[in-house]
Amino acid sequence: MITRLALTPGEPAGIGPDICVMLAQRPYPETEIVVVADPALLQLRAERLGFPLEMHPFDASRPPTPLPPGHLRYLPVALHNEVSCGKLNPANAPYVVETLKQATEGCLEGRFNGMVTGPVHKGVINDAGLSFTGHTEYLSGLCDNAHPVMMLATPELRVALATTHLPLREVSDAITKDRLRKVATILHNDLQSCFGLKQPRIMVCGLNPHAGEQGHLGREEIEVIEPVLAELNSQGMQLIGPMPADTLFTPIHLQQADAVLAMFHDQGLPVLKHLGFGQAVNITLGLPIVRTSVDHGTALPLAGTDQADLGSLIYAVKVADTMARSRLQAKS
Repeated sequence: MITRLALTPGEPAGIGPDICVMLAQRPYPETEIVVVADPALLQLRAERLGFPLEMHPFDASRPPTPLPPGHLRYLPVALHNEVSCGKLNPANAPYVVETLKQATEGCLEGRFNGMVTGPVHKGVINDAGLSFTGHTEYLSGLCDNAHPVMMLATPELRVALATTHLPLREVSDAITKDRLRKVATILHNDLQSCFGLKQPRIMVCGLNPHAGEQGHLGREEIEVIEPVLAELNSQGMQLIGPMPADTLFTPIHLQQADAVLAMFHDQGLPVLKHLGFGQAVNITLGLPIVRTSVDHGTALPLAGTDQADLGSLIYAVKVADTMARSRLQAKS
């Protein structure tokens, strides 16, 4: 089986085009990667970096065909203005959003088996007058407002989040029974359908220090988290917790977990990034499509310098391919 993945470079002034060109120097004999971008930008960046690059337009009517190293298949989206390495230009913000739209629609319509996204710069997109809070929210809107769940992963650890980009003072109110039930169910189901885990074991963090210490340090565990875990476990899931985060994130517990469900962004992600920064991937669960992303930013000062690290993109492609194959096999 040969899969076909769309790849969006993200911010054109950053390292996104660089890592797409660098990725094209590697063999992918069982995956066709289609870069959704302005082909002239990719060619210019390849010349600047000194990499050979032969360009091939994407034809959706043909079966997936992997290319040898030094070749790149592209779906053209035209830039709105010239690009200078390291210099943001709000005029190109609509181009960035259009690449995401083209890749997402291609997945929804079956032309791609999944998509991998490079780093965007949310600030310059908003400076252009476009409402954009991030990949996850934008893709959710294109997918009929599906409930997305953010999960980061390394080869050793997966961490999903009950809440994402919220001020700490809002986190407690956001952790409702309904939200937690939805997030845990999506995590469980996607670990099965996308990663081939028949009965995933999910370790669940408490919200408060010491997981609330029987209500003396907060009652969210007693009133919200414990009842939801009991309900879902009665349906056949394996949700262990709520556990104090400083206990859960130790080797003896992590080696028993297929994934961890953290209550808020900085509860789980610092541990994961300490373990695998540069080799981690951001995964959006709960969508009707496969989407992974690099775990780093645009790195504007490194654009065009041949100093970008390819590790996260390599792993993002690997995970997207694994997820796509699992979904295809489940449908067959």
